[in-house]
Amino acid sequence: MTVATEMSTGSSTELPTRMQAVVVHGPEDYRLEEVDVPTPGPGELLMQVEAVGVCASDLKCYHGAAKFWGDANRPAWAQTGRTPGHEFVGRVVAGDAEGLAHHDVQLGDRVVCEQIVPCEQCRYCRRGEYWMCGPHDMFGFRNFDGAMAQYMLVPTRARTHRVSPDLPPAHAAFAEPLSCALHAVERATISFDDVVVVAGCGPIGLGLIAGARAKNPKLLIALDLDDDKLALGRRTGADLTINIGTEDAVAKVKELTEGYGADVYLEGSGAVPAVAQGLNLLRKLGTYVEYSVFGSEVTVDWSIISDDKELDVRGAHLGPHCWPAAIKMLEDGKLPVADICTHQVPLSDFQKALDLVGDTSGASVKVSILPNA
Repeated sequence: MTVATEMSTGSSTELPTRMQAVVVHGPEDYRLEEVDVPTPGPGELLMQVEAVGVCASDLKCYHGAAKFWGDANRPAWAQTGRTPGHEFVGRVVAGDAEGLAHHDVQLGDRVVCEQIVPCEQCRYCRRGEYWMCGPHDMFGFRNFDGAMAQYMLVPTRARTHRVSPDLPPAHAAFAEPLSCALHAVERATISFDDVVVVAGCGPIGLGLIAGARAKNPKLLIALDLDDDKLALGRRTGADLTINIGTEDAVAKVKELTEGYGADVYLEGSGAVPAVAQGLNLLRKLGTYVEYSVFGSEVTVDWSIISDDKELDVRGAHLGPHCWPAAIKMLEDGKLPVADICTHQVPLSDFQKALDLVGDTSGASVKVSILPNA
């Protein structure tokens, strides 16, 4: 097998054999280590990582949430020995003709990858529902190393998308959370006459606002506890913002809707109280879409969903079929992404990046690591 190589400068050269990478040894035990640079096999590519965003789910995995590490009701899904990082961008620096052709890329191309690496064999994959793949292998969590490293493998089964070289790396990596938010918006089936409420003005919430804005509802309302993030929500497309720390969001939304409530509620905060808030501010026959990953269990009065309001409650997972739209939004400058991507740090400061995401004072919006900076 002949493997072509090219560094990000475009000149052919030998790749290094060792690199820096974050390795997961368990909850709250992530370590920066020197490891081998992976060698792409037949049909695989090697990416030189430019940027990797730190997601709220990364933080919840780091802190040991049961969704990742299991509990009495479920086995562990995340794995030790993995390199985390599932929202990333990089340049293709090595690969054989088979891999380049399969992914429709050339050496030096900048690409992003969908988070999931679908098996293509299970019931869901065979029916085209690849984002719900049964084995559910995912970069940075299970069976495939992620991008908190200088280089990473792109397996044959990965779903890749080319992205403009003109975008700053952190902005290009934002394609992942944006595609997720757009999928949640699609699940909501928003119409022109709807009043839509988005909970949270973090990275996912801002993507929800951008996606909902593109659907052009009658009124788009953003909720958060931080005035600066609410201002960013307005710049992203919200018509109105409510600081839920100083104002009763349920009362305000009902006041704006003749007492009925909102038509659609998009939950993107991951805050436990946001769930009951959404159920209470929706009108009868309204639609609730849940995107967040929660760090603990949520308890609500389910009679609101059934007997009181007959709500449509929908989940949303990953960003299937929304990556091209997300990339186009970024390339067209549709979002204030320079204000969203607030912090970029080197790989050696990965712990600082995790801590920034976990800082509830609102110190950051989107935090990214630049492994080769």
